[in-house]
Amino acid sequence: MTTRILVVEDDANILLGLQEVLRSEGFEVATCSRGDQAMDQIAAFKPHLILLDVMLPKKNGYEICREIREAKIKLPVLMLTAKGQEMDKVVGLDSGADDYVTKPFGVRELVARVHALLRRTHGADEDLADAGETFEMGGVTVDPKRYELLREGKKVRLTAKEFELLQFLHEHPDQVLSRDELLSQVWGYQYFGTTRTLDQLVVQLRKKLGEPSGDPKHLLTVHGVGYRWAP
Repeated sequence: MTTRILVVEDDANILLGLQEVLRSEGFEVATCSRGDQAMDQIAAFKPHLILLDVMLPKKNGYEICREIREAKIKLPVLMLTAKGQEMDKVVGLDSGADDYVTKPFGVRELVARVHALLRRTHGADEDLADAGETFEMGGVTVDPKRYELLREGKKVRLTAKEFELLQFLHEHPDQVLSRDELLSQVWGYQYFGTTRTLDQLVVQLRKKLGEPSGDPKHLLTVHGVGYRWAP
């Protein structure tokens, strides 16, 4: 079965370029240039992955990403942004994006990220039936089958990468894990950017876990190295 990718981008030149590159990789590609039409395109095309620009007419990428997650559509989202500010990336991850690429980006980088995200998502789908039982972490209950955690009686949705990071930490309690090791485990490929991507993911995960921002109790930073989960 051919893998389907939906590209939501309002720049005609970028849209055409992405369409050509992805088709040359063997993907079936549909396009959309308006934010308010994205959800209809998702419903009609049923993509396996979406490349989602942030700055779109009528509705921005953050809003679309939130709608996807609120609708519990299991669709990996790779956000495209011309912005390089850290807060924009944090907002993207907080909206439920699985990864992001900052414009201008190289074709090889983009294709590598697409393939890696599809591999990890496909693997997660195949393993879903064999997913483990719920487990406890820092006062919350994590459900591997639903990519959710239960905190103080409320269900909180986890992105694929948030869950993968949380699960890896759970499997290695009280171990100091380097940023490089965690990037390799969560992203599954040679990372093209900085470790700030991981740091930003940790910030969002701490929020969902209910960890105090200035004084986390479980997901601890080991300065100059990485992170440690303290049960």
